[in-house]
Formats: sequence, C-alpha cells, structure tokens
Amino acid sequence: MPRLTEETKELRRRHILVSAWSCFSRDGFHATSMDDIIAATGMSSSAVYRYFRGKDELVDAGANEALALVRDMFGRLLEQRPTPPPAEVLGAMAGEARDRGEGEPYDLTRIAIQAWGEALRDPELQERTRTFHLAVHDSLAELARRWGEEGLLASTADAEQVATVLMTLMPGLLVSRHLVAPVSAEQLVGGLSALASGFGGAPSP
Repeated sequence: MPRLTEETKELRRRHILVSAWSCFSRDGFHATSMDDIIAATGMSSSAVYRYFRGKDELVDAGANEALALVRDMFGRLLEQRPTPPPAEVLGAMAGEARDRGEGEPYDLTRIAIQAWGEALRDPELQERTRTFHLAVHDSLAELARRWGEEGLLASTADAEQVATVLMTLMPGLLVSRHLVAPVSAEQLVGGLSALASGFGGAPSP
C-alpha cells in the first residue's frame, strides 16, 4: 500500500475537523459522540483515530480555530494604513459575528460560545482562552492608542479602557446573533454614541 503524502494527510485531517465541527455546530459538544463524528467523515474508525485520539482533541481544535479567527481579524485591522476608524472596527466586529459560517458546513461562532462553557471546567482550555483574550485586548489597545494619536478619540481617552469596552462587545454580538437577533454596525455605533452623550458628551473627533 503506497504511503500517504503529507498533503493528503493534512487534507484528511482537515476533513475530520470539518466533519466534527459540523456536528458540534448542529448538536453541541456534549450531545455529539465520536460515533457521530466518524459517521460524518465517511471514514473508518481506525482511520479517524489515526489522526485524533478522541473527541476532546477535536473540541480543543475547534475552540482554537474559533479563537484564532477573532484574533486574526483584529490583526488584519492593525495592519491597515491608515488606521481604520472606530466605526469601521465596530463594523468589522458586527460583520464577523453576523456572517461567520455563511456558506460553510459549520459555524465557528457557535463553537466559540460552547468553548467558553468548556473553559469553565477545563483549566488548560481556560488558560488558553485567557491568554487569547489578553492578546486581543492588547491589539485593541494599540488601535485605541492610534486613534488618540490621529485625533479620532479625545486626547484624554484611556486606550486600555477603550480596549476593555470593545473586548466585552464581541461575546455579546455572538450571543445576540444566535439567541436574539444579529446586531448591526449601525446599532453598535448609535448605541455607543448615545451612551457617550449620557456620560458628558461624545468623544471629540
């Protein structure tokens, strides 16, 4: 029997992951069994276990992928020149929460919500999630510092506080999408502007 190429191995590994994530998106982590995942792959159990030892590894991989997508989104925003203004960043966040999963057999935003619950019982996943959130917070703080330097925020704005507000919006956007209704960028901008006026005036451009 010819040996599989590294490319073929990676394609098979990805196929198993996508199959597992499709099951997790539909039924959740706990209601999905390895038998469900193996059936979704169309592969033999021995072939699947050659790549993953069990469901926990597939859950971890799904959580990591979901977190990486959010991190990469903010990374792309940081790379842009000139720096995207606050409204554009809010639009990107709303769009990521609204559109992620379109045209795909799985939805990583649903997996992200489940991963937060898993992180409460799994210390290792909790630490990885915490490290991820701190890294994203740093990216948002850097964006806020640039906004201050470019006159897009008041000179007195605290970049760390701005980052904290933006950071706490993302989970709410995902929960709203799946349990209430998607939130638009216009709703975010309008709501935050209204709140700013209630705290003594909107930030001066």
